[in-house]
Amino acid sequence: MKAPTLSISAVERDTGLSKDTLRVWERRYGFPLPQRDALGERSYPLDQVEKLRIVRRLMDGGHRPGRVVGMPIDELRRLSESSPEPVRRAAAARPVEPVAPALIQYLELVRAHDLAALRRLLTQAQLSLGLARFVVEVVVPLNTLVGDAWMRGQLEIFQEHACTEVLHGVMRQALYLLPQPPAEARPKVLLTTFPGEPHGLGLLLAEVLLGVDGAHCTSLGLQTPLWDTVLAARAFRSDIVVLAFSGATHPQQVTDSLVELRAKLAPPVEVWVGGAAPVLHRRTPAGITALATLGDLQGALRRWREQAAR
Repeated sequence: MKAPTLSISAVERDTGLSKDTLRVWERRYGFPLPQRDALGERSYPLDQVEKLRIVRRLMDGGHRPGRVVGMPIDELRRLSESSPEPVRRAAAARPVEPVAPALIQYLELVRAHDLAALRRLLTQAQLSLGLARFVVEVVVPLNTLVGDAWMRGQLEIFQEHACTEVLHGVMRQALYLLPQPPAEARPKVLLTTFPGEPHGLGLLLAEVLLGVDGAHCTSLGLQTPLWDTVLAARAFRSDIVVLAFSGATHPQQVTDSLVELRAKLAPPVEVWVGGAAPVLHRRTPAGITALATLGDLQGALRRWREQAAR
């Protein structure tokens, strides 16, 4: 009996690595090594898909693809085991002691498939902490904790996806209940990602934090073509364009796209970027503001308003 395989589209959805990235790695690193189905299309054995999942998680943690793609899967697992404790890394310098027990409880609910209880407790935490603190102190570290547990083989991919959907639901409900700023409110912020970026939670969290601080936000969702982002910025008279990146995007594509976007936008329009792609902070293009954490949005917004008031 032939071993099961996944199509390239299924691998893209499963791992968050774009089809272009998979093809580039195949040529550059000799991995993955897809088979061909009856129609000549790429199909990927499940052991290769498992390795791609771990590689993607390590990239989200800051590792470069040139280092990890060629490593055997056992070495990748050991490398993931030696990674820093995820909650501490995600929460940066902010103390996590008050919420750490809750994070463990949330993770156990994910393992038990009790999504109703998870949603209820997260909603209670949001009401207790306030929306901004909830995002920074609960949602971000929990998302990292769940991803790290999956990378270590302690969660299945469907469990991670289920938790992400719960977080999306809780945050969208909170966003819906936020008071809407007046039409003349500033800054006017446009939020999106470039094509090939499959992860949207960071973008949603940025929209929530900006909305809490009274910014007028318009989200285009995921994977907007670059020229359409430019057209949207003009149409909505945006003061700032915010873009989110995961570690799945090829570094050179990130840099080239940001340079092109900056050149096509009107000079007064700022471009803020954030996420797990290390290139954002190693080689930030001129005219681009790279934010290390979601918590930095508040300071960036304050700076923009101070400059606008002059």
